[in-house]
Amino acid sequence: MLPSSESERLSADPAASRARRRPTRAVRIGPVTVGGDSPVVIQSMTNTDTVDVLKTAIQCAELARAGSEIVRITVNTPEAAAAVPQIWAHLERIGVHVPLIGDFHYNGHRLLADYPECAQVLAKYRINPGNVGHGRKRDEQFAQMVEIACRHDKPVRIGVNWGSLDQDLLARIMDENATRAEPMDAIEVMREAMVASALESAARAEEIGLPGDRIILSCKVSGVQDLIAIYRELSRRSDYPLHLGLTEAGMGSKGIVASTAAMAVLLQEGIGDTIRVSLTPEPGGDRTQEVVVAQEMLQTMGLRAFTPMVAACPGCGRTTSTFFQELAQSIQSHVRAHMPQWRIEYDGVENMTLAVMGCIVNGPGESKHANIGISLPGTGEAPAAPVFEDGVKTVTLRGDNIAEEFTAIVERYVARTYKRKIA
Repeated sequence: MLPSSESERLSADPAASRARRRPTRAVRIGPVTVGGDSPVVIQSMTNTDTVDVLKTAIQCAELARAGSEIVRITVNTPEAAAAVPQIWAHLERIGVHVPLIGDFHYNGHRLLADYPECAQVLAKYRINPGNVGHGRKRDEQFAQMVEIACRHDKPVRIGVNWGSLDQDLLARIMDENATRAEPMDAIEVMREAMVASALESAARAEEIGLPGDRIILSCKVSGVQDLIAIYRELSRRSDYPLHLGLTEAGMGSKGIVASTAAMAVLLQEGIGDTIRVSLTPEPGGDRTQEVVVAQEMLQTMGLRAFTPMVAACPGCGRTTSTFFQELAQSIQSHVRAHMPQWRIEYDGVENMTLAVMGCIVNGPGESKHANIGISLPGTGEAPAAPVFEDGVKTVTLRGDNIAEEFTAIVERYVARTYKRKIA
């Protein structure tokens, strides 16, 4: 059913929705802009020991090359703070200019003061207001970190986390709630405390001297409905750019589904300016998976384009051969492997769509909707695979070399269709 009103049109069109709901502030993080009219920015975080300079630099480079536009690293000890400039220098030497974010808890005020070179090379500081101290020390130590950010002209993410919520603030919210005519329930109290912590900390940072256009807010929780409710309220009550993400999404498909379920709802409503998919990797697993998931989330929603998308049918009793699955996997791998070079050479190639279909039922029709599509023969069908380019059948492939021939067709299409960039 077509949208019948402006509100329905905005709901159906994420780009239109975002244009209506974007925050007015924009924050510069090195060469990257978060907020304003900028596209949603992808970030990630290393899981190496920051003291291991080479290992951390390698992972930062891997994340950046996978598409992470910002990389956060743990700065928890004097040794880690001392390592940060070395990591930054190594990345500069190998031509990786990704902004590095320092993740500080408990002792950030001391580390930033004692290691000014660390404070200088970091592109942004992450401060958790629940982990900067208690009572008067909390206020003093928070102020010290903000003052250093002001001195070095750095933005700050005020990142509230439900696992380390300021207990004094929570107690205050609970006391206030007890006097209400209609008290909130426990979940609502927690959500309000998260929002209040972020907003009050941002206001305090501005009082200290940090400009509002150097502040990003986040309120990290593990529950999908909690995240949606909190960010809706945070967006309603402020115009700071917002960092989205579940704090502990989980492993594998659970982490992917939970992250997508939460963030897609908010992004569709125009809420969120930078995202991280906090997947728990398998032992020895590839950290870059969280970047790929974030890219695919934004691209399937129509918010950004990163790499050609490959559509493939799920298979059924008509497709007892695994050939179409193998071809889809092969083409997806080929596209991802070649995309770094294609991105350098060709304008717009990231918008290309491909389809690998498994039988005659929907295969030819759906192949026509892609820039390049192939409809493979299903069980009992004639051993022929028509190929469509921009909706027009161009060739029918047969024999044992279909995969190689189709890959060559993709390569020729890219070279013929997308404008070469001037060197």
